Amino acid sequence: MPEAEPTPNPSASRIVARHVAQRYRRAGSRDDGREELVVLDGVDLEIEAGEVVVILGPSGSGKTTLLGLLAGLDRPSEGEIELAGVALAGLDEDARAALRAARIGFVFQGFHLIPTLTALENVMVPLELLPAARAVSRDEAETTARALLARVGLAERVDHYPAQLSGGEQQRVGIARAFANQPVVLFADEPTGNLDRATGGEIADLLFELNRQRGTTLVIVTHDEELARRAHRVVRLAAGRIAGIERPGIERAG
Repeated sequence: MPEAEPTPNPSASRIVARHVAQRYRRAGSRDDGREELVVLDGVDLEIEAGEVVVILGPSGSGKTTLLGLLAGLDRPSEGEIELAGVALAGLDEDARAALRAARIGFVFQGFHLIPTLTALENVMVPLELLPAARAVSRDEAETTARALLARVGLAERVDHYPAQLSGGEQQRVGIARAFANQPVVLFADEPTGNLDRATGGEIADLLFELNRQRGTTLVIVTHDEELARRAHRVVRLAAGRIAGIERPGIERAG
């Protein structure tokens, strides 16, 4: 791991994808191109700093693949991606991991909490992985984690393990953890997919509220049309291509 992460430009916490494609060769295929699986095909997309963008589409449309590429979790077969002012093509895996650890947040459908750690300890993990230039003491990490858990309504559950929490509570821990490193961009992959409608609505409210308060760019993959109506823009994918972009308008508090 490098000593310091690539330096993002705080005023350019935007995401740019240019002609991005992702292709995989099917197992046992011949080298004739006919057995190639095209997941994404020529995607061009710009997401502005502080914008809320929902990526919507049926299963198999390439939503999660696109999210992973935008976040630097994978490399595209073709095209270029800039994340928070940093060109990902010029970074090796360690440098991309350092950028994510320092400035990017993730909320997953499956929560992905560490079962042997309490809610408090789970939220402290990203703070303990910060590069040297932004390192904090354990006391500072604990204070920040407690404040975040209180912010998501879990002040009384800090010492509980994931198995002792409901699905909605686990997702709240996941959101607190995602915001622990003060990300300039937060990616959410089906954040309400494993929750009932009422709890899912509460989680969506929380994400949008934190976005408004902190100005974090928010990119959400979902099947949820109701959630999509609250975004600045909705990007509809179909068969690996952008089928349309809509501007439903953001829902604001009050």
